[in-house]
Amino acid sequence: MKNKTRNLVVALLATMSLGISLGVQAADSVQSLRGRDVAAPELDPGGYVVPKDHAPTARDYVQQPPLIPHKVEGYEVSINFNKCMDCHSWTRYRETGATKVSLTHFKDRDGKELSNISPRRYFCSQCHVPQTDAPTLVDNTFKKAEGLR
Repeated sequence: MKNKTRNLVVALLATMSLGISLGVQAADSVQSLRGRDVAAPELDPGGYVVPKDHAPTARDYVQQPPLIPHKVEGYEVSINFNKCMDCHSWTRYRETGATKVSLTHFKDRDGKELSNISPRRYFCSQCHVPQTDAPTLVDNTFKKAEGLR
């Protein structure tokens, strides 16, 4: 009986050590969607081109937040200041030629209209992102909503 127990323990230890070494090798070969080794140091943000200012891009689905058709690098959007409102506020959009902020941004979660932008809609980049030439990471078969074709 002792030999069977000892052989079983040896077999388990051998299996575990083999599994651990294979697991380490597998972890070394994991790659991100962009094809980089996940253990490699982070790249600096950027590396893509934001097109020059242009007309807003058409939306692909109902309620899609519009893409930002210009650079936003260096824009301050903090609790004390929102650079986006320099152009997109209801008092400045005509003079700057920018799209005005939607009425939906002036409602709280209960639908009550506010005199200023709702705090939950204040941080623009939570929903709106700059348009870039970044390649798609995953192929898809998405089709525009019927009402937008």
